[in-house]
Amino acid sequence: MSISSELSAQVQHWLAQDPDQVTRDQLTQLVADANANEVALRELEDAFSAPLEFGTAGLRGPLGPGPNRMNRVTVLQAAAGLAKYLVANGEIGQPIVIGFDARYNSDVFANDTAQVMAGAGLKPIIFSHVVPTPVLAYSISQLSACAGVMVTASHNPAQDNGYKVYLSDGRQIVSPVDTKISKQIRSVVDVRKINLATEIEILSEIITKSYVEAVTHLITSGPTTSAQRREIKSVYTAMHGVGWQTLKEVFLAAEISEPIAVTEQRDPDPAFPTVAFPNPEEKGALDLALALATQSGADVVIANDPDADRLAIALPTIDNNWLALRGDQIGCLLAWWIIERNSDQKLIGTFANSIVSSMLLEQIAKHAGLNYEATLTGFKWVSRVPNLLFGYEEALGYCVDPQNVKDKDGISAAAMFLEMMAFLAHSNKTPWDILDELALSHGHHATDQIVVRVTEVAQVGVVMSGLRNSPPKLLGGMAVSRIDDLEMGLGNLPATDAVVIQLAGNGEVENARVIIRPSGTEPKIKCYLEVVVRNSNLLLARQISDNALRVLAKDAAPLLNGGN
Repeated sequence: MSISSELSAQVQHWLAQDPDQVTRDQLTQLVADANANEVALRELEDAFSAPLEFGTAGLRGPLGPGPNRMNRVTVLQAAAGLAKYLVANGEIGQPIVIGFDARYNSDVFANDTAQVMAGAGLKPIIFSHVVPTPVLAYSISQLSACAGVMVTASHNPAQDNGYKVYLSDGRQIVSPVDTKISKQIRSVVDVRKINLATEIEILSEIITKSYVEAVTHLITSGPTTSAQRREIKSVYTAMHGVGWQTLKEVFLAAEISEPIAVTEQRDPDPAFPTVAFPNPEEKGALDLALALATQSGADVVIANDPDADRLAIALPTIDNNWLALRGDQIGCLLAWWIIERNSDQKLIGTFANSIVSSMLLEQIAKHAGLNYEATLTGFKWVSRVPNLLFGYEEALGYCVDPQNVKDKDGISAAAMFLEMMAFLAHSNKTPWDILDELALSHGHHATDQIVVRVTEVAQVGVVMSGLRNSPPKLLGGMAVSRIDDLEMGLGNLPATDAVVIQLAGNGEVENARVIIRPSGTEPKIKCYLEVVVRNSNLLLARQISDNALRVLAKDAAPLLNGGN
């Protein structure tokens, strides 16, 4: 086996421009291994197979040498491309704010970005310390910045890092901006030719304190008293990320009792030693928090993902077990609370969630006389809904204060959830009671999800084309009433690679749907299931919906493998 001359030339060009001795050494060793080892050769070929794709999620991928990995060269190229885009749009001389989390090389990537921006004639402002993503999003408007960059891979595995880009409105980029930036990135062929400068402003704690004040005002302007808020006992895990310090400051300032932290996961650690995946949705991720909650007699478990833009909640059940809420349950509870906490005034605005999130939010909004809008998956779309009052997506993302943070925010959402619990406790109720009331008013909405990890990108195309070319006529014993191919667009929704299968329901199930789409950030195909059952006997409604979901999942699973 041997390395092709073309690949060898790419490697040499990369080695010549890479400023990082670590990745140069890694690449040199990989080349040596590839001359004798098939596995190493495949790894080398993959590392140089294509540039890491820059899209609406920015960059995200495993750390390592080569254009298909996250490293200083790819970050310098991305920063230079972004700078060219901003300068071409008349932003020269304007501030750009840069934040970073505690992952491997996040601080290095942030500093490289700042030097590129300074060299391009922009005014980089970089945080002096790790920050949650919501703080970065908040800082953009506060500093009148023309853009923002957050170096994070959110809840991805430890070997990954990423690069989120926001514009002056404080929202993540969408098409066609991503395409324009990507074009500029591709024009940067040698990072040694990038003009770097060190005129960089260092941002201390002032913006974080301002963010804390904004969230505090949000909570203290509500109907609960500080005494009520202090009664709620919580356990918190930062999942080895950067959420703890800021969340603690918010809780103390808002006069919410300081959470009992899971010490093993409280402080930033890029190795994420206690979890296979630092995602509170993953099985086992909350085990330490749940054990501590049981031991301490807590009322609620709160979890953020590593960059603290997502929120997970677990609650004790009537039989003294703990159960993690689904993202849709948290979202609908927060929606209910936003209406309830403002019951003395006329609310005006729009509730929004992504198309793969529960249909229940629409019912809650319309019942309260509010507008509702469904968006494509991703908070970059939810945040763009006009007159947004509250938005969420089922993957644990919630925006409860769109005036200040136009992105998902796991810290302000946590504070508001505990405010709701304080109000309910004073009324001798729990969130479970509210979920029951919503089910009685609007039907029991039960959701589930099937996820298939893929090893080959081509598998995604096979699945989606198979679904389009040979769609099912029956799923879960229910007739398919309509199929919406979102690749063709639907209503005001931009085109996207997803298929929505609407089901007619049956005697017990009022209606149901199945949505299938590729993940935008991970090598997965996702299938979202929802059934709606109306029955005044909620125990029976749950039994019917659980059974309907099981049958529906069994019928839908083959669709993810290209069959039906």
